[in-house]
Amino acid sequence: MEFEFWWLLALPLFFSLGWLAARVDLKQLLAESTALPAAYFKGLNFLITNQHDKAIEAFTEAVQANTDSLELHFALGSLFRKRGEVDRAIHLHLNLLSKKELEPQQKLAVTAELAQDYLKAGLLDRAEELFESLNDERYRQPALRALLEIYVREREWERAIKAATELERLSGVPFRVEISHYYCEMAVKSKIENDTHTARFDLDLALNANKNCVRANVLLGDLEAEANDHKAAISTWKRIEFQKPEYLGLIAPKLLASYRALNQTTEGLSLLRTYLQTYQLSSLVNVLYEATLAEEGAVSAATLARNELIKMPSLSTLDQLLQARAIVEASQPQNANIQDTQLMQQAVRHAIGFKTAYYCEQCGFKAKYHHWQCPACNAWEALPAEPTTV
Repeated sequence: MEFEFWWLLALPLFFSLGWLAARVDLKQLLAESTALPAAYFKGLNFLITNQHDKAIEAFTEAVQANTDSLELHFALGSLFRKRGEVDRAIHLHLNLLSKKELEPQQKLAVTAELAQDYLKAGLLDRAEELFESLNDERYRQPALRALLEIYVREREWERAIKAATELERLSGVPFRVEISHYYCEMAVKSKIENDTHTARFDLDLALNANKNCVRANVLLGDLEAEANDHKAAISTWKRIEFQKPEYLGLIAPKLLASYRALNQTTEGLSLLRTYLQTYQLSSLVNVLYEATLAEEGAVSAATLARNELIKMPSLSTLDQLLQARAIVEASQPQNANIQDTQLMQQAVRHAIGFKTAYYCEQCGFKAKYHHWQCPACNAWEALPAEPTTV
């Protein structure tokens, strides 16, 4: 490739153009930074150091110095919401909306902020109205998420299903689990109203939305048992093993009750023993122990507890073993070991306290009973199937 002499002439030109461009950008940056009030940078510094009260003061000063900056207003409004001063955020954004010089896109942005204020304040009707008005493509997904939260809090399950379905389509994020629970909630409502036909229909829709919806099969089994069709109830509850077997402990008492109603208690105990051998769930140990003690006596219950203790050491299982042995020894006249056994059982119970709880995997909320939806953070299926000993 031959060297072209004119390249030497072009190099200074390219250098000059680059220098001019850099100067223009630098001047623009300097102009923008000097246009911002000093209080803005003080506010940023306070935010970085988590001094929110001082940050609010600084941003308030910045807004007063530059009343036309929407970004400063939004930053201050967001701080108000975070600090729980929602009334000040609402007042700030209402004042912005009253300005006639706002462009349509700016009004949408302020409306979105005001809707968040109302949601934070618990004014759900006002928040819902504003979020529904945000049909601009840029705000549609955040608005739908907020509307979904509102519908769930207001227990408007049909509207929640519609919002979740549209949000799933727009975002590509699946909402199958949530939608299945919305249908289950509708089924529970129909069941309370003695409309079992609609309840069954809604539960079928729940399974269509999410084939692994354990709750739907639990409720379907309940409907069958209440209709005295215990064979159908047992068959329905058995499906849970092929969905999420960790939930078998929740329906174990229901299974036994239906087997008893059919005079097939032995078959029911055999099924639970199979489940226990396969899945080693502590809740199954408890149900099976109590049932064995009631149906087969303390000797069989002690054997069960001892075998489980060998497989998996546990203070609760040790307590069951000691309880069963105490019952056996109490039936034997002049047995000198009974007091020692009872003392050991008391010590074990004192150690474990017999307190179990379900901890939400999302927020850590502690519940005495299992909930399909966390009462604190409203997440679905966030509480584990098995309780934790505390």
